[in-house]
Amino acid sequence: MSDTAPSDPPLARTPLHALHVAHGARMVPFAGFEMPVQYRGMIAEHEHTRAAASLFDVAHMGIASVEAPDRSLEETAAALETVVPGGITTLAPDRSRYTFLTNDRAGIVDDLFVSHTGSGFTLVLNAARIDTDLAHLQEQLPSGVRIELRRDRGLLALQGPHAVNALGRLAPEVRELSFMDGATVSVDGVDVRVSRSGYTGEDGFELAAAADDLAPLAERMLAQEEVAFAGLGARDSLRLEAGLCLYGQDLDETTTPVEAGLTWAIPKRRRGPDGGYPGAETVARQLEQGPERVRVGVRLVGRRLARPGAELTDPDTAPLGPLTSGSHGPTVGGPIGMGYVPPTHTEPGTPLVAVERGRPLDAQVAALPFVPHRVVR
Repeated sequence: MSDTAPSDPPLARTPLHALHVAHGARMVPFAGFEMPVQYRGMIAEHEHTRAAASLFDVAHMGIASVEAPDRSLEETAAALETVVPGGITTLAPDRSRYTFLTNDRAGIVDDLFVSHTGSGFTLVLNAARIDTDLAHLQEQLPSGVRIELRRDRGLLALQGPHAVNALGRLAPEVRELSFMDGATVSVDGVDVRVSRSGYTGEDGFELAAAADDLAPLAERMLAQEEVAFAGLGARDSLRLEAGLCLYGQDLDETTTPVEAGLTWAIPKRRRGPDGGYPGAETVARQLEQGPERVRVGVRLVGRRLARPGAELTDPDTAPLGPLTSGSHGPTVGGPIGMGYVPPTHTEPGTPLVAVERGRPLDAQVAALPFVPHRVVR
């Protein structure tokens, strides 16, 4: 037996690591990777995204292709519908759709995007869930359909109201895309799969390219006058103001789509007990009878923050549920969060208390999103 303590595995690095360091990023561990949390400061990067355009490194996330050589595209789409509640058979070419993997109790194994490229389907998976997702998919999918993780590909996200100007200068055809549209374009001879989507509530694009092309592509984007790097800190505050869930905090395998307020991502034809995906019976029952808890926005009174894990109570200290996300909202101008409460406490303005490290902080239920989305539809 060794007398030395086992060490953690080394952190992985994205193809942009050297570029982050050169731009003065503060690097932190995140989902097994060394990632930039900020460059000039979270608030400055948040505000720049709202006003211009920011470039985010999201190459830690997993890109996977769906391989089904003996099936037609229609048959492959039907196979995917056996593992997700989203409408994949109705997904048009060059379109993407938000959905989730569910277990037999309708708990969310992961949330993900499915894209129809015209010749096949690709998935974008959360970095910390890649191994779990791949195992779940291979166990649940019919024989003859397999998922291949594309480690040779990576993602960047260009977000903000001027993103279309910056990218449109290099690939004019992206100006014609609407929210969740996709296309393959050339940027200085590099093939880039573009989706007009993102995780900030702002207009923007996600750019998928060969891993070896990511750093030159990032430098080309940063050379545009509107664009600056932004890190994980701003990404988190932006998505929270937009009311978007973070897996591992707002979503997990004990949380259902109905509880999380994500029923909009399930087409009506799949909301019944015969929806054809794991946990369909639970979703149907909760839609009929109501869930026991619901995700809500939380607005704190004053300037003190409440962090994920704080307990939400009513003013008489009766426990209600957990605060799952919490941060300063630069655009909102104060501390905000999201959490789960009983259906009796979901009306905006309902008084709450967030107990942060034993200290009670006055709060109230707030409507989501905190900041309206500005995507182009």
